[in-house]
Amino acid sequence: MLIARAPLSRFAPSTTLDTSVLRVATYNIHKGVRGMGPRKRLEIHNLGLAVEALDADLVCLQEVRLFHHREARRFDRTWFGWPEGGQAEFLAPEGYEVAYRTNAITRHGEHGNALLSRWPMGDVGHHDVSDHRFEQRGLLHVHVHWAGTRLHAVVVHFGLVHASRVRQVERLARYIAAVVPPDEPVLVAGDFNDWGERLNEPMARIGLQRAAADNPTRRQRLTFPAVAPVFALDRVYTRGLRCKATQVPRGGNWARMSDHLPFVAELELA
Repeated sequence: MLIARAPLSRFAPSTTLDTSVLRVATYNIHKGVRGMGPRKRLEIHNLGLAVEALDADLVCLQEVRLFHHREARRFDRTWFGWPEGGQAEFLAPEGYEVAYRTNAITRHGEHGNALLSRWPMGDVGHHDVSDHRFEQRGLLHVHVHWAGTRLHAVVVHFGLVHASRVRQVERLARYIAAVVPPDEPVLVAGDFNDWGERLNEPMARIGLQRAAADNPTRRQRLTFPAVAPVFALDRVYTRGLRCKATQVPRGGNWARMSDHLPFVAELELA
């Protein structure tokens, strides 16, 4: 399967843009596998083409595996096979730096958040925001050196219960207050699992505004389920940055690779 650049035709390739504009994508990759039982299929190779097609300066990924012994055995004899290393490194286009931290440990493996960056990275941190023992959640925090500015990129995957998500926003606020200087820009991107879109106000109270284009259409924000999206679960929130444009790639190939579609935003310093 070939992923073309056409779904993002509203954006010029970021390599031709002024460096004052930062293209950010957030994508829940569903551990690189789709389907159930004998119909389960490996999509990580197609996702590699998809990530490259996004042509984003920063790619924030959720449900990324470093290893999974059972899936590796299952797909070992397929044509392409399970990647030898971690999925984050496998998905990174040539020249990108990679940061990954585990959130959840399971019987056969683990998964977490990752950041792929066209710009140089500095310190990489991880903060546990699990609200109960049934959901292991964490923040991946990376210093990104973008065009002379130190940007704090935080990749999140919030819980399935609204009360848990509210508490995770509070923990995010305490974490940012403790480790991020107040005059430095911040972006928080990921899968917020916010079905009712009730987190915008709590995020605004802690100084983070949702990235949205002027007069956005539904097609510019809905990401789940990928086949026929009706929920805007995948988002970017910012401090010290202004949103210029947003887009959600669509089409049969994008719907096949994960249960989420990626969300893409172009940002500039406020």
